[in-house]
Amino acid sequence: MLRIIEAADTSKSTFRKSADLFAIRQFLREIPEINPIIFDRNFEDLIQQYFGEGYFVVKSIYFDKPEQSNWFVAYHQDLTISVDKKEALPGYGNWTVKQGQFAVQPPLDVLEQMYTVRIHLDDTDENNGALKVIPGSHLKGIYRPAALDLSIEKEASCKVSSGGVMIMKPLLLHSSGRTTNNSKRRVIHIEFSKRELPEAINWAEKDPR
Repeated sequence: MLRIIEAADTSKSTFRKSADLFAIRQFLREIPEINPIIFDRNFEDLIQQYFGEGYFVVKSIYFDKPEQSNWFVAYHQDLTISVDKKEALPGYGNWTVKQGQFAVQPPLDVLEQMYTVRIHLDDTDENNGALKVIPGSHLKGIYRPAALDLSIEKEASCKVSSGGVMIMKPLLLHSSGRTTNNSKRRVIHIEFSKRELPEAINWAEKDPR
């Protein structure tokens, strides 16, 4: 996977590169040759075992938190989905556009039915930005980080070995710490849903595999 990613043409608008971040939006579309490697029998079995029938890809991102990175991401939920265009729809709001990609916060039940898979391409622990999560927070609906009290809530660090997979719900409160051990943290982030959207809009990256 890393060899394919490193050989990619980074001049496209969906690629973002800076001193402390390298990211590829619409990853599975931009680097289609990686699809058969990711979606092998083991991965397809994993999806069916944990998610059930009818799930398809709706978003994919690759990001590299380089060894010199010294930024962190505060606790948050992933509250938006990527869609093909902007339309006025009941229950859909907080529209944004980034690098030509529309994002919107859908009704809560859409988010509740989604899953995220994170494929780790490096050993990841608390020293190079492993996710910290609040277990069970995905069951509490929209959970504003300002209401988070770490003296009451439990916090867990999600260590993942290279080649390992982490499964989470987008509504899970999660954060990412600074890199302190000069090690990379490269991750392929793929979101899944089985929910069809209103006719006026479509999932931007829907893949009915």
